[in-house]
Amino acid sequence: MTQIGSNIKSNDLFLRREDFHKNLIRKINAIKETIKLGGGKSAIEKQHEKGKLTARERIEKLIDKGTNFFELNTFAAHDMYKEYGGAPSSGTIFGIGKIHGKNFVIVANDATVKAGAWFPITAKKNLRAQEIAIENRLPVIYLVDSAGVFLPLQEDIFPDKEHFGRIFRNNAVISSIGIPQIAAIMGPCVAGGAYLPIMSDEALIVEGEGSVFLAGAHLVKAAIGEEINNESLGGARVQSNISGVTDYIMKNDDECLMQIRSLVSKYGENEKAGFNRIDSVPPKFDTKEIYGVIAEDGTKPYDTYELLARIVDNSEIDEYKSGYGKSLITAYARIDGWAVGIVANQRSVVKTEKGEMQIGGVIYSDSADKATRFIMNCNQKKIPLVFLQDVTGFMVGSKAEHGGIIKDGAKMVNAVANSVVPKITIITGNSFGAGNYAMCGKAYDPRFIFAFPNAKIAVMGGAQASSVLLDIRLKQMEKSGKEFTKEQKEKLLNEIMQSYEETSNPLHAAARLWVDEIIDPVLTRQYISYSIECANNNPNIPRFNPGVIQT
Repeated sequence: MTQIGSNIKSNDLFLRREDFHKNLIRKINAIKETIKLGGGKSAIEKQHEKGKLTARERIEKLIDKGTNFFELNTFAAHDMYKEYGGAPSSGTIFGIGKIHGKNFVIVANDATVKAGAWFPITAKKNLRAQEIAIENRLPVIYLVDSAGVFLPLQEDIFPDKEHFGRIFRNNAVISSIGIPQIAAIMGPCVAGGAYLPIMSDEALIVEGEGSVFLAGAHLVKAAIGEEINNESLGGARVQSNISGVTDYIMKNDDECLMQIRSLVSKYGENEKAGFNRIDSVPPKFDTKEIYGVIAEDGTKPYDTYELLARIVDNSEIDEYKSGYGKSLITAYARIDGWAVGIVANQRSVVKTEKGEMQIGGVIYSDSADKATRFIMNCNQKKIPLVFLQDVTGFMVGSKAEHGGIIKDGAKMVNAVANSVVPKITIITGNSFGAGNYAMCGKAYDPRFIFAFPNAKIAVMGGAQASSVLLDIRLKQMEKSGKEFTKEQKEKLLNEIMQSYEETSNPLHAAARLWVDEIIDPVLTRQYISYSIECANNNPNIPRFNPGVIQT
């Protein structure tokens, strides 16, 4: 193996970059802390007055003491649904936690946010939780406390394939492939939402707080004229002792959570995928120096080897085709002891053996060809893939087109699409155009996808996109016989640029679940390691079939 050296010095450039990224982290963490308050302190107090724990308190008591909850999609719905007062974290908390040393997907309705009602993005978040459970063969625990569908937006959550009903369909599929599901009804569980806990393998219900029925007392009276209260209609004793719908009656939240821990403690061991792991060795260089490595401006270059030196074990790699296709780095390495194959965009300008200069962050034909072969090798050897994505796209222009850039790009996209080993993607900077696809963006089924706080996800860079959009707007105005002054053009360009920047930032992406989480770059090793640990729980790795890859 080759140990990566480092030329990074604590100079003005390093300090400027460090300050920039630390400020981004502070802003992201401040937003996250606000999100974790859910519906706010008064809503939390009301929950406590009822003798109920909040969703986050429930999760904390459920998982093993001293372990961290691997929360995902924290920023779901950020800055969305403003006309309805917002929906912090989409009113649902989801992630992976350890219970008796085993990993579980945990989904908890946050009743402090619109009584735990489901917004369209809430359904998408729950479907992502189920997808992660299926792909990684992780058992699921649902902590249910929800008023059901948010009615003002029902048409965007009810009837389509990726809407509310898909969750119950997934309940059935998850059980059918042998993944256990437990549901705890810790509050209201109404209408279609009643199917989620009852389609789980076992259901617990908290007496006095939990209730489950297809129609509440008010709707029953309106529909058939029967007068009845919710407890008599579908409370804990009715649904456990009369209907037999639920399996365990619990006195309160604490007893319910202890019962779940007791039930899952008896689960047997499953076969693992068998990904290679040895004792972990820290990098030779301080991971905190990542802040000073990455450029503070996405248009500026930096050396990706410096980033790798602070992520991989002992700062060592086995680089594949090191002298060929230099705008991509392909290498075998270890991260926290796990063997991985790394595909990373080289952000510095590099010189080829032919003496040509390749722009950093751009994928050229030779790079695409190299990556295709490397991805196939990792699939053959059952080595998980890590994509470090800071890409502005594929090379354009007559030389690139005549050289077959589309064909070589298609080969790489094909290999990524058909890859069967787990893929973990981290967007460390730019994620533009078809580069997003080739470097395993969300559409290419990464087991997990994360973004640094400086990430930008868009069809193209802001400057290029703003110029194109301005040109379109000006031509539209010319057709109507109007002309812009120089000042008006500059103002319009600035407005377009600002709008484009807002929609390409990582918070916008995380709100819409294009990424699973925005992470602190210093924690990159931990996120990759835990992702592979979860992926290792699924032993079913199909045979790799690359399809048609033209040579």
